[in-house]
Amino acid sequence: MAPPVPETDPPRSLPPDVPGHRTAVATETGPGAPARGPDIRPDGPPYGRPAVGAAVERVPAGSTERPAGAPPEPEPQARPTGTPPPRQSAVGPARRPELPPVHSAVICVAAPCLVISPEHGQLTGQGVDGIYRSGRRLLSRCVLRVGGRDPVAVQGRSLAADRASFTATVRTGIEAGPDPDIGIERVRHADGTERITLRSFATRPLRLPVEVSLGTDLAELAAVAAGRAGPELAAGVHAAGLRWSTGDALAVTTAEPAPDDALASAGLLRWQLELAPGESRSIELRTTRDRSARSPAGQAANPLSAARAEGDDPRADAWFRTSLDDLRALLLRDPGAPADAFAAAGVPWRLGLAPAESLWAARMALPLGTGLAAATLRTLARSQAGGRGPGAGKIPGPLRAAGPQLPPGCTGTEATLGFPVVLAEARRWGLPEEEVARLLPAAERCLGWLRSALGEDGFLADPDPGPRRCETQAHAHRAALLGADLLADCGRPGAAEWREWAAALRERFRARFWIDGPDGGRPAAALHPDGRPLPRLTGAAAHLLDTGLLGGGQFAAGLLDPVRTEHLARLLGAPAMDSGWGLRSMAAREPGHNPFGHRAGAVRAHESALAVAGLAQAGFDKEAAGLLRGLLDAAESFGYRLPEMYAAEQRTAGSAPLPHPAACRPAAVAAAAGIHALTALAGIRPDAPAATVAVTPRAGAPLGALRLSGLRVAEEPFAVRISRLGVGMVEEAADGLQLRG
Repeated sequence: MAPPVPETDPPRSLPPDVPGHRTAVATETGPGAPARGPDIRPDGPPYGRPAVGAAVERVPAGSTERPAGAPPEPEPQARPTGTPPPRQSAVGPARRPELPPVHSAVICVAAPCLVISPEHGQLTGQGVDGIYRSGRRLLSRCVLRVGGRDPVAVQGRSLAADRASFTATVRTGIEAGPDPDIGIERVRHADGTERITLRSFATRPLRLPVEVSLGTDLAELAAVAAGRAGPELAAGVHAAGLRWSTGDALAVTTAEPAPDDALASAGLLRWQLELAPGESRSIELRTTRDRSARSPAGQAANPLSAARAEGDDPRADAWFRTSLDDLRALLLRDPGAPADAFAAAGVPWRLGLAPAESLWAARMALPLGTGLAAATLRTLARSQAGGRGPGAGKIPGPLRAAGPQLPPGCTGTEATLGFPVVLAEARRWGLPEEEVARLLPAAERCLGWLRSALGEDGFLADPDPGPRRCETQAHAHRAALLGADLLADCGRPGAAEWREWAAALRERFRARFWIDGPDGGRPAAALHPDGRPLPRLTGAAAHLLDTGLLGGGQFAAGLLDPVRTEHLARLLGAPAMDSGWGLRSMAAREPGHNPFGHRAGAVRAHESALAVAGLAQAGFDKEAAGLLRGLLDAAESFGYRLPEMYAAEQRTAGSAPLPHPAACRPAAVAAAAGIHALTALAGIRPDAPAATVAVTPRAGAPLGALRLSGLRVAEEPFAVRISRLGVGMVEEAADGLQLRG
């Protein structure tokens, strides 16, 4: 798990072996923007400036959330609660280093292992490139020279989440003409292994000097990203390679076959290779953090099924497979309970637990089995606040920047409200009852916190005191209804009261949050603490359509009535929100719209997937299909590995989606979004405790015929086929599972 690092939807995390907690201090920044310390907005109104330390949450070790785009703190440890921020000049806020761009990097990940490479494949020791493990850079420089020449890069590409290939050529001059006579392929793995293969195209035997120049600073990723990694360390010769060490870290690179020469002073390994015409020779480099030949990757056990999506549009299968591959690569073990795995938020900036996003990823991956959801819930339950104080029952999480329109929101609020929802839905998908019983007390404590945190106006502030965000009310409403369903089915008291609570919230929301207008109106993005609505149309409105799954395969009621739901669906499907590549995080015509703004206009993959599923659930198949096709087209453009966000420039003929320079890729919620969007086409609504399942495919079959296999319902394999006419047929299911109409 990575140490403190900057991020796009932010964070900083501790290595898994660091005990205790850290403190996260809220700032309002976007990727690359200057941090503002505890001041939520530079101009004060409408929310003013909170007291120093007021926007602070205690977070478990390994958490990765920090305000969006915030580079790391200058000190190794986070600032203690209540400590004032660094002094700012009278000219303006102090600037922190911007996040290095990584949109063109080739990234390999098998958590907690990470390799960041430039497209040409040479690790030059510049920028953030390097081989990392648990956030420590083990190797920063790995430069290959063949025959005294630098190879000419031809192609760099990802082969899978955990490995990449770099192709290059060399012209030795042994043959006349401009053609290269040596081909080079470098296959680099996330665990620090690299295989360099040289192949001769010459017509005569060659004797080639091959050199690999190595170096490292053994710096933390946070320091590297902030531009303060320090100089390279002196190397020492170690068996068939080199080693570097500091007081608390060690890295070793070994080679097979052993080099003919190893020069520690120059950090150089040399070979003399003889190649016959058409012959290939390989050198394997292994970089580890100990003296053994190879360190284990330390990956968590995979709880996700090997599902497939096959059909008329072959891109669906490519997107599904890549999403699943990326999600698996991001799995980390909970250091407090190594048998439990959760999805790290993303790389390179957020290779650790982000409570809200890890929970969202687990929820969207429920069609692949309940194992990830159960382990994530157990991990978060261990961090839940106890006692009887005002924060009792809350799952901790730091603040996360919300763009220029609102102050930071609390990821802990989102995770706390999501906990009973994920538990209730996981039970419908087949989570064993004994596991449900084990987690039920934590879900009840989450509901207890919700009851105590409600404001005098009947809405939930996020954070308190602060705005009443529309998506927070949607999360609270869903938690109440699905929590009530869970309590009733498990024989626990309180279900009726929670249903009444949710009904009252619906009335208040419809009266206060809907802004009427000649065009039919819109939901407010938030209410100010004084009750004034913020009339912005944002992607957060998609959460109003995500109501959650109840017993009997029924969906919970929404905060909006049918007429307003229809109007919201039309708004989300219109060009102001649908960029042609997915749902904008803020409508194009809103003041402050920025197509690169992570919450001010950029496409956020998981909100787009939620909108697809919510629109389909509400019966707005045309709007859902439009967003789905845009997401699939964007996925194709990004090699089927969607970043967590990308620029929402309006789609035109011949255009392509633009990457966000600081976005995580892969990211857990973006990977899970591909699974969520495609399985939404089948409309699978299980009720494992009742041994029933409904399949209601989307009308019109927007991707043509589609077969989803290898899913899991009631802990058994499940496969469904959708025809070109939109007719669904279950092909495989658990014995005794009844198909419901």
